[in-house]
Amino acid sequence: MERFGTLSFGHYGPLGGGRILTARDSLLQAIDLAQGMDDLGVNGISFRVHHFARQQSSPMPLLAAIAAKTERIEMGTGVIDMRYENPLYLAEEAAAVDLISDGRLALGVSRGSPETVVRGYEAFGYTGAKDPRGADLAREHFDTFLRAIDGEPMAQRDPDSPFGGGTGGQPVEPHSPGLRSRVWWGAGSRETAEWAGRIGVNLMSSTLLTEATGQPFDLLQAEQIDAFRAAWREAGHPGTPRVSVSRSIFPITTAQDAMYFGHSQDGDGIGYIDGFRSTFGKTYADEPDALVEQLNQDAAIASADTLMLTIPSQLGVEFNLRIVKAFADHVAPALGWKPNTVA
Repeated sequence: MERFGTLSFGHYGPLGGGRILTARDSLLQAIDLAQGMDDLGVNGISFRVHHFARQQSSPMPLLAAIAAKTERIEMGTGVIDMRYENPLYLAEEAAAVDLISDGRLALGVSRGSPETVVRGYEAFGYTGAKDPRGADLAREHFDTFLRAIDGEPMAQRDPDSPFGGGTGGQPVEPHSPGLRSRVWWGAGSRETAEWAGRIGVNLMSSTLLTEATGQPFDLLQAEQIDAFRAAWREAGHPGTPRVSVSRSIFPITTAQDAMYFGHSQDGDGIGYIDGFRSTFGKTYADEPDALVEQLNQDAAIASADTLMLTIPSQLGVEFNLRIVKAFADHVAPALGWKPNTVA
């Protein structure tokens, strides 16, 4: 593990006891959290994206604000649902954020998670999917997006235009060189991981896999990562792709930590998602020395270069910074991490 960061689900709404976390609170707290993590030398901060839900739904303004207020930290998504996206508009927005941040965007995209509504992407105007889950639509949009950020012409110039005219194809603007190397595909199966390797984007592997063979989750995920890297090599892509995995990890260093998370340690889970029998990763919650021992035995964490900690978005900036700092101080160095403030 070379890097670590956080992944926030960004929930807001009633907290109990008459307290409300508003959308504004959620956004401003995310910016404050990013600044605090940047000061700690943490490598990345990412956000889940969900439409028709009290969560982050339009991440680019948030990522741009974070980029403007931080110096080193990567900011990203885990993941943007490509079924909902105009691929050319997303290409423009992603390039703009990447330029503002000086190449610190980590853009995670995918088909997306199960929704709170029925085929919500159709309400956004994107119809015609033959797959009942819209996977074909997501990949079609993603292909167009990749061609756009690669600088391919996406429209024909108008020779009669009063704004310069000309002939031939015109790419979208702005263009951010190297953005393609900072795009990740969120894969929940070996098949999609291999596909990501073949097309040459990074792999973002989540806390679930849509298979259940009886093997522990970390071993299944490590096999998924191996399949991705093999597909990358076979396709002849240059360089080394990046791989991230997500985990719920809580160092217990105070009585408050024990109250919240002391009973959270559990094993892998088996359940159904999108009709697939799936394996879900376990939660790690223990004292730092015990966590180091447990995490060193997690095959997928050992294989990945980046570990994303899923954090509770309703407990506030101060609490989350304490969780992140405890992990940075007492756990991450033993896994091979160095803060990004160290050359």
